[in-house]
Amino acid sequence: MYPSNDGMPKPLVGASDLGDLDTLTTDGDVNERPFNVFIGHNLGHRVFTMSVPFRQFFKISDVANDREVGPVAQRPLDTNHAKNLAKYMLRGLVSAAKLRREIQGKEVIESFEGILEQLGTQPYFSLQPLVCNIRGVPYGGTGDGGIRGIRLQTNMGETAAFKVFLAERHTLWVIDGQHRRAAADMVMDFLTQVRQSGRSPAKSAVLFPNKGTEVSQEEMTVWNETYDATRSYSTLTVEVHLGLDIEQERQLFHDLNKLGKKVSTSMALEFDSSNPITQFIKSNLVADGLIRVNDREIKDWEIDKGDLPMKDIVAVCALAFLNKSNISGATPADVEPRERSVKQLWEQIAEIPGFGEEKSKQKTVAAQPVVMKALAKIVYDLLYSNRRPNNGDDLFASYIEKLSSIDFSHQNPIWRYYDLTAQEIDRYGLQDLADWLPDQDTTANRDIGSYQGGYMRFGAKHNDIYPILGDMIRYQLQLPSRHR
Repeated sequence: MYPSNDGMPKPLVGASDLGDLDTLTTDGDVNERPFNVFIGHNLGHRVFTMSVPFRQFFKISDVANDREVGPVAQRPLDTNHAKNLAKYMLRGLVSAAKLRREIQGKEVIESFEGILEQLGTQPYFSLQPLVCNIRGVPYGGTGDGGIRGIRLQTNMGETAAFKVFLAERHTLWVIDGQHRRAAADMVMDFLTQVRQSGRSPAKSAVLFPNKGTEVSQEEMTVWNETYDATRSYSTLTVEVHLGLDIEQERQLFHDLNKLGKKVSTSMALEFDSSNPITQFIKSNLVADGLIRVNDREIKDWEIDKGDLPMKDIVAVCALAFLNKSNISGATPADVEPRERSVKQLWEQIAEIPGFGEEKSKQKTVAAQPVVMKALAKIVYDLLYSNRRPNNGDDLFASYIEKLSSIDFSHQNPIWRYYDLTAQEIDRYGLQDLADWLPDQDTTANRDIGSYQGGYMRFGAKHNDIYPILGDMIRYQLQLPSRHR
């Protein structure tokens, strides 16, 4: 595959090659750090596979995304994405510290459970390997400037691994994983601040729900043992390419990020057990038979079996719990106190005639996700919004009780209000509906859908449509108007 050098696979240089100070200056440094690596050939190109302590990776790596520093081989950093990864890493490290206690036979203190309850739990934690490049070493096994290495052998003389010595100049340039790198730094910043101040950070490095609160002695034990995990038994796996230039780094970045096939959103959410909202959906809605979910969207209403894409159910619940379009950042503290009221809503939805049945979208408009979003938004507005009415609990109870009285059929003329003539509005008794809808002089979208062939099909711009549908539902139940 590649030529060897005294039995050492290039670009490794054996220790016997370091015969004088000049060679030491070329091939090594006095501050070298040893790493055990496996040597492989990824599609014929020699690579190292190594494990780096969690705390150490940020210090020995860098990212080429600053134009003022040098050639760019990376996209700009998305701080929000990195922060979400940091929260995941922190959960994983706390879980690792707890697991280590169990392995050592120590008692698991209650604070471990309490902190994991606030961070969120899941069955398993892992990070995919990062991909890096060491520049300036001989690409293809020729030239000067190799990395000093030692072969590690078993008692039988078999090669077990190699110990390589990386100097300061051997920077790991991140090709795939810059957000994981930034997230790891955020985690270390958080743990440092907690351990030094005795309080959960309130401004920078905010990864824990209890911002600015004082840490108890038991909780400090958790954070200290989590910190120990970052510098000892919790590692990051790194695949290291050797001697790539900027053009090759860019090509590898493209190949790693564009050639893979992404899993569907619904399947990803169905497999996810880390978010408390997906946990709620699986354990309260699916398990209790209120809904059936799948991993794909059925657009042909003729073959609709009554089950719904997981992504749509998640979007509806995100509105009910958080008033958000996604569940990112949801914590058990946000979700658990609200589970009972959200489940009550779903129990009423499941009772709507035609819902969940074969060809359900032909039988009821409630089977369209935008209508469910409208129903969910009313729950949030009545119970959890900062502007919730003083009698929100009573209004919610009335809402749940009377929801079954709404006509969710396609023929209900209220859904076609914006297409009705003045005479038709009078005939259907909808003269007062305007008091519940946005003012005519606003820029709100009035194209909420079309009525064709006896079916009311709502449009795709859900964020514009579901508030108006919510107003129509409020009107039918005589709940207070949003606009008064």
